Amino acid sequence: MKRYVISALCLGLLSTTAAKADTTTGSQSFGMSAVQAAVGKYGQAIGSDVRGMNPLGSLGGNVGYKNSGSGNVGAFNSGSGNVGAFNGNSNTSTTSGNGNIGAFNGNGNTGEYDGNGNIGAGNGNFNGGSFNGNGNVGAFNGNFNGRGNR
Repeated sequence: MKRYVISALCLGLLSTTAAKADTTTGSQSFGMSAVQAAVGKYGQAIGSDVRGMNPLGSLGGNVGYKNSGSGNVGAFNSGSGNVGAFNGNSNTSTTSGNGNIGAFNGNGNTGEYDGNGNIGAGNGNFNGGSFNGNGNVGAFNGNFNGRGNR
């Protein structure tokens, strides 16, 4: 009886591994622009849904701990539409540090439209100029760009 159970487990493991090995379809159909657009829409949807909850009106439409701005979910988020922790803080422009998912995304930017729409950790931080550090997936992407005028 034990042999049959072990054989079944091995077959299941092999089929799972084979399914994960084929990554061509995902990489072909999911370009970077699609990721950026999806993250931006998701962040804005989260923000509008949270702002629409009446019990949270006194909190500016935030859910979690020590959030500022509007429509943030998690802890220590600023800006708007951020989900996670320590997103969208210490930016000089309201167009920066919005719509991020994860931790430590979109912080410390001095230009406009910096550090938006990132998924993961440590993305889109400490950028100067405009349109830097946006739409990154993973960790430690889009940081320290466009420092020029410093």
